[in-house]
Amino acid sequence: MTEKPSIRSKKDEKSGYTNFNEVEQRLETARTALERVWTPSAEETQRTLQARALTLAQERSEPENAEDAVEVLEFALAYERYAVETRYVRQVAKLEQLVPLPCTPAFVVGIVNLRGAILPVLDLKNFFELPVKGLTDLNKIIVLQSEKILFSILADEIVGVRNFLLRDVQSSLPTLTGVRKDYLKGVTPERVTLLDAEKLLVSENIIVQEQVAE
Repeated sequence: MTEKPSIRSKKDEKSGYTNFNEVEQRLETARTALERVWTPSAEETQRTLQARALTLAQERSEPENAEDAVEVLEFALAYERYAVETRYVRQVAKLEQLVPLPCTPAFVVGIVNLRGAILPVLDLKNFFELPVKGLTDLNKIIVLQSEKILFSILADEIVGVRNFLLRDVQSSLPTLTGVRKDYLKGVTPERVTLLDAEKLLVSENIIVQEQVAE
């Protein structure tokens, strides 16, 4: 069998070439010698592993408190950002086939048939005495629910789902005035207003209108 030629590179003074195979063997010999000089014992290895585990544990010891975080659905309302906790949201749907409902307050814009369920549609802009925008094809409805009641609220735009830290929500602000102050939990540093869905769902005004819609 023909022996494979060694890989050669630059010329040296004696042979004219440097044998890279030989260089690699010398490096391997040097590495082996270094490993023999100091090899950690089992106890030292264990201490090293424990120290690494402790470091990792310390890095993970300060996560955000899960109880302080809340998942919300953010949406636009009269050029402002609002949010409602997702645990109160049954679904989001496009506003279609809205039927006006007579003899109701201005904030009840009508009813819709959503998969066989007749739902009143509330316009919080009217309810909160905010500037009113006309309805468009872009409007969505957010269906809120509790154990006893089900209704929907208008949204000019759905922004998406995100998490809030409750400790960042400022509950006492001079801008929270009028009717809406009773139905808001506060405002985030990003100026997103967090609705109190639980209070909305037990509001006597809204419950009365939901019963009328039925």
